[in-house]
Amino acid sequence: MAAHNDTGNWGEAKAAEFLIQNGFEIIEKNFRSRHVEIDLIVKKDKMLIFIEVKTRSGVAFGMPEEFVNVTKARNIMRAAENYIFDKNWFFDVRFDIISILIFTNGKVEIRHIEDAFCR
Repeated sequence: MAAHNDTGNWGEAKAAEFLIQNGFEIIEKNFRSRHVEIDLIVKKDKMLIFIEVKTRSGVAFGMPEEFVNVTKARNIMRAAENYIFDKNWFFDVRFDIISILIFTNGKVEIRHIEDAFCR
């Protein structure tokens, strides 16, 4: 497996740990709808949250969350619509980004950006 895939998988595991520690329930990991993957689907109270995880080992090309473009967000929202319909979800939904930055000294910064697609 390529190094960037290893980094991405590691980041998704870290994001799931972070969310569990903050009271979220993991519902799905790597949910696929057609050709779109949603990294994590979590629940907190009556809120269903679709999460895109972006992990980077440097900021030379920008912050991790800057790699979620309009097309990616639109595709995730379409996949989420399919999930919501299939599960008959009638409560609130939200789209978040978990941004993970790995520094050269080994320090890790995790940022949870709520309602990321509404900005």
